[in-house]
Amino acid sequence: MLSSSVYPLANPKGVKLLCELCKKTAHYMCTQCRVTYYCDLEHQKADWIGIHEKICQLLIPLRTSIPFFSSEKERWHSQQQIVQRQKHMIDLTRTVAQKLLFEGKPDEAIPGALQSLRFATSVYGTTSAELVPSYLLLAEASIGLGQLQDAEEYLSQAQWTVMKTSECITGVEYKLYRNLGLLYSARGNYEKALWYLADDIYHASEVFGTEDIHTAGGYFHMANVFFGQGKMDIADSMYTEVVDIWHKHLSELVEAEMEKPKWKRMNAALEDPDPGMEDYKESLDVAQQAEAVQVLNAINNIRDQGFVPKHGRIGKVAHALAMLYYVIMDYRKVIDYGSQALEESKLLLNNDKEIESIENLLEMAHSALGYPGGQGPSPTAWVTSC
Repeated sequence: MLSSSVYPLANPKGVKLLCELCKKTAHYMCTQCRVTYYCDLEHQKADWIGIHEKICQLLIPLRTSIPFFSSEKERWHSQQQIVQRQKHMIDLTRTVAQKLLFEGKPDEAIPGALQSLRFATSVYGTTSAELVPSYLLLAEASIGLGQLQDAEEYLSQAQWTVMKTSECITGVEYKLYRNLGLLYSARGNYEKALWYLADDIYHASEVFGTEDIHTAGGYFHMANVFFGQGKMDIADSMYTEVVDIWHKHLSELVEAEMEKPKWKRMNAALEDPDPGMEDYKESLDVAQQAEAVQVLNAINNIRDQGFVPKHGRIGKVAHALAMLYYVIMDYRKVIDYGSQALEESKLLLNNDKEIESIENLLEMAHSALGYPGGQGPSPTAWVTSC
């Protein structure tokens, strides 16, 4: 992170440079892109940690003057390129912000959420439903920081936008109800929180199905509310549903990789230094990975500490965590959780299929750790082993 001072009085007439985060008069400039400004070094550091490090160079073509084009066709083509870059930035900034929220870093998520809102406004206008996901990210970050009034304002803006527009964005409504549920849960109004979370599950189920990872988040937050009310039996049954959904999804990902022919793995390795991971990237983005880590570890900790019955249930969540870390390529954790899952699974009757699956996973993790760096085989290793 590098910066240099800028002096407001030295700006050209009519040019007012503003802070990226608070929109106050800027006194510092990022010297790596030279198109981003800050009121102080604290805000520059916050923006750098939250999002700017990832988008610094991507901002340059979006914030520099467009060259003059003599033909209408060239101007149109240039404008389309800018729009496509802005749409890419919307996806990137939202994904990064959501990942940070799942990691429990709401303060770091705000810069990315703000950037996504700015780009969405630039592309779609101020009244489009495309802005709603950004409002929801800002609301969730505000809830995480305890700024409930700010969260309510963002959610009100999101609700107003949804009501006023005829646009239909798949998968937005359930997120709105989820955030409303989180808001009322943070305020201690558990009845209203449950009401909104029930709406969350209903709308998510309509779009994705009742046993999808998108729906699982609603079950998880509802379980947390019941846990907070001391209704452990209900909470445990909902935690079990969450584990079942993630276990099934991760099993499908890992089984698909295990069944992949060796020549296909080799070709994937030659194209990508992370062999076989392209399918994972399409099925589980970085935000979903962070969500799975948060949710499954939370449930594992609750059961491990004895808040809810754990007999016969630790094995499945440990197996899900082992598969998750296999997807993430953290093979040491695969072995840790896989060993725990194997030990628990052997205590259950008629569980041979599960035991075999865990043993295969452990074998693959041990093999991966045998390669330099413990990150699995390199492209060269795949070629020479064939």
